[in-house]
Amino acid sequence: MIDVKELRSKTPAEVQDVLVGLAKEQFGLRMQKSIGQLTQTHLLKRVSRDIARVKTVMGESKDV
Repeated sequence: MIDVKELRSKTPAEVQDVLVGLAKEQFGLRMQKSIGQLTQTHLLKRVSRDIARVKTVMGESKDV
């Protein structure tokens, strides 16, 4: 789980890197699920929520 306080202290470039890493992780998990290798299906939901958290922090910094 991503810590929001930690994200807010990072630069926009670092936050973007976190988002890219999460997107890659989500893609890998989706591929594992499609071929039946994913046993821990809860990870998909966790990664999706982490991506939403990162996007929320990115949106907050644009408003300021």
